[in-house]
Amino acid sequence: MLIYVDGKAGRSGNGTKDYPFQTISEAAKAALPGDEVLVAPGVYREYVDPANAGTPEARITYRSAEQGAAVITGAEPVKNWVPYAENVWVARIPNGLFGSYNPYTTLVSGDWFIATYIAHTGEVFLNGKSLYETTELEGVLHPVVYAKSWDPEFSVYTWYTTQDEATDETLIYANFQGKDPNVENVEITVRRNCFYPSKEGVGYITLSGFTVRQAATQWAPPTAYQEGMIGPHWSKGWIIEDCEVSHSKCSGISLGKYKQPNNDNKWSKWKFKDGTQTERDNICQAQAEGWTKENIGSHIVRRCNIHDCGQTGIVGHLGGVFSIIEDNHIHHINNKQNLAGAEIGGIKMHAAIDVIIRRNHFHHCTRGLWLDWQAQGTRVTQNLFHHNTLPFDANANVSNADGLGEDIFIEVSHGPTLVDNNILLSDHALKLPTQGVALVHNFIAGSFTAVGRGVNNGSPTKFSPRFTPYHMPHRTEIAGFMTILHGDCRFYNNIFIQQPMRPGMVEIQQGSVDNEWSDCNLVVGTVPYEEYPAYEEYAAQFEGYCGMGSAPSDRYYNPLPVWAAGNAFFNGAKPMSKETDAFVDNEHQVTLALVEENGVYTLRTNVYDFLTKENAQMISTEVLGMAFEPEQLFENPDGTPIVFYDDYFGVHRAINPKIGPFETVDGGKIVVAREKK
Repeated sequence: MLIYVDGKAGRSGNGTKDYPFQTISEAAKAALPGDEVLVAPGVYREYVDPANAGTPEARITYRSAEQGAAVITGAEPVKNWVPYAENVWVARIPNGLFGSYNPYTTLVSGDWFIATYIAHTGEVFLNGKSLYETTELEGVLHPVVYAKSWDPEFSVYTWYTTQDEATDETLIYANFQGKDPNVENVEITVRRNCFYPSKEGVGYITLSGFTVRQAATQWAPPTAYQEGMIGPHWSKGWIIEDCEVSHSKCSGISLGKYKQPNNDNKWSKWKFKDGTQTERDNICQAQAEGWTKENIGSHIVRRCNIHDCGQTGIVGHLGGVFSIIEDNHIHHINNKQNLAGAEIGGIKMHAAIDVIIRRNHFHHCTRGLWLDWQAQGTRVTQNLFHHNTLPFDANANVSNADGLGEDIFIEVSHGPTLVDNNILLSDHALKLPTQGVALVHNFIAGSFTAVGRGVNNGSPTKFSPRFTPYHMPHRTEIAGFMTILHGDCRFYNNIFIQQPMRPGMVEIQQGSVDNEWSDCNLVVGTVPYEEYPAYEEYAAQFEGYCGMGSAPSDRYYNPLPVWAAGNAFFNGAKPMSKETDAFVDNEHQVTLALVEENGVYTLRTNVYDFLTKENAQMISTEVLGMAFEPEQLFENPDGTPIVFYDDYFGVHRAINPKIGPFETVDGGKIVVAREKK
């Protein structure tokens, strides 16, 4: 049945075409399996709480009648501003507007959030752009440029909030830099979520074609109830497609964890168990409470434009298993730099078991993609990454850096994690304090960092390895826990190009030599794995070994082997010496640029003029083998083998394929992405 919604209707009706509902929330209470809610263009200032689940055979679909024209927002306009001093205005907001959740008395907080950052979950917007909160009224009266921001010029548009207890009002002071807020479009976030079930298990929902923006979401670490502006809230089978998702205080879309009252931000609240231990507890509790392939996950997020969120574009722990994230444009995440902590990125997922992340475009994020713990069966393929490192240049004040960022961060996972046919152009391509990773047919113009480090738990004097789980292949059931030995990585048929090292990045690197979490290496290539054994060297440790009858040995705790073949290196990019067939060209100067014109991104390079090596071997599951700890093959989620026939564009490769992600190249200009302006 079709259910109609039109916010411009003179009076709310019964959901028929002639008598539509005025709000989406009314339709969300009425919609049953098989129904489609068709929403007319307009701005819907409401929190939509879907009451009923669909079924695998009969989904409930919420669709914008015109793509992007139906806007669900958590914000309300404010037109009662009065002058306070010079460019500063003040507005009084009755606290009754907020109900039980006041974003202007609620601080962003939670595990792994850096507590020195003081921020409320609410925000103030001028013509759709969020202002910068200050902790004192002085910061509004005399704002200064915030050096950490990626948009420092706008950082002098500031606001401050306090409470008037006598009148039960929220006061907001804001500096609009000479603009009249009663004339301009000024809004404040009022609602915590926009389209999000309040209860668990509301599965098989489709959200299609909406603009969703401006929610006062809370910090979403893996050890807490993970909320987003949009999300399935611990259910199965959602599809979020063709939406524009932006300006969530913390996370835009959550595929994350339900609330465990006994273990919700326990590290921050109880403090006697550290976050790593409480995260292990979270996982085991979830498994006991129904976290299985049959009940949770298998979502699809596709063709969405996700941008300008404070923490993540997409976040998830446990709840995103077996999902597909494809054809999204994910950009400008955490650019204000007003939030900081270990949960920030274009996508930040824990337990991305059998998740496929393909054909997405990540750029201008503090970090592009962060796969943390249990990236088992995860495949990252045919994505474009660029400008995901902090934008410092030679004149930047690098002491302000909270973290450098990179295109992909894979942390303390046992794999198998497959990264193939991607373009990685940021200064740091991958951060790899992990094992069980295969890189195949990528175009890599950034370095590897944190190789061989970053897996301890931060104790300065005690041995503090992080033991993380691995699972039964293609299931959620836990098979065991183990710390990270490092290695167990494969590098086949990749192109490595050394870009010029930016002076500001070099300065940061020089101050990070003894950094346990990242060496900030800027040298491109496989050379960080120089000291790792080849398989034959590793296996030789066990020759003649006969169990307890043998002398004690470190063999079970030594680094795992590394494989590399068919890679090409340019401009001083360096292979590890054990890669005997590396193609190294130090004679020619390779040029490289990514040019954007009207939403079309073109990779311009002359590397193919000099890549004269004969075609490489075809890579497949048989070549890659299995990740060491879970003893799981690099294969498809359904357990079938992979042969890397398809390139970045889906073009079928020859039997002896070209090195890199492109099977055919016509000249030095390759259109690698097209985005709507």
